Amino acid sequence: MQGKAIKYGDNIDTDVIIPARFLNTSDPKELAQHCMEDLDKEFKNKVREGDILVVGENFGCGSSREHAPIAIKASGISCIIAKSFARIFYRNAINIGLPILESKEAVEGIEEGDIISVDVDRGIIRNVSKGTEFSAQPFPEFIKEIMKYGGLINYVREKVR
Repeated sequence: MQGKAIKYGDNIDTDVIIPARFLNTSDPKELAQHCMEDLDKEFKNKVREGDILVVGENFGCGSSREHAPIAIKASGISCIIAKSFARIFYRNAINIGLPILESKEAVEGIEEGDIISVDVDRGIIRNVSKGTEFSAQPFPEFIKEIMKYGGLINYVREKVR
């Protein structure tokens, strides 16, 4: 996957990703309209299909709502690269098939607007704009399978057929 980097800092919690006042819906398109709006009012206007979210430490901390990764994925973000993720966000992202990678070096070497190429299966992150490359721990095989099917529910449906 390849896209433009949209970059934010540390400790972005689920209340910032999708504010609680919008949790009266589970419609991904509606959630996407309000994704990150308390942090960046222009997020929904600047994100394009395939863009890559680059963030600091402890991304997705706070409440365990699944709405947060759903809103991000529905906004068009194809992958998140972080210095670290809150555990429950990490699991929720996998459950809905949103690729996420941890790499402190990549986050430090990527600036807003850089074109980024990501090979999730191999854990390779390339900053196309700067000609640099970083590595991240690739998913184990069973998580790669979940991602291949677009999330845990689709994976389970496929396996019980």
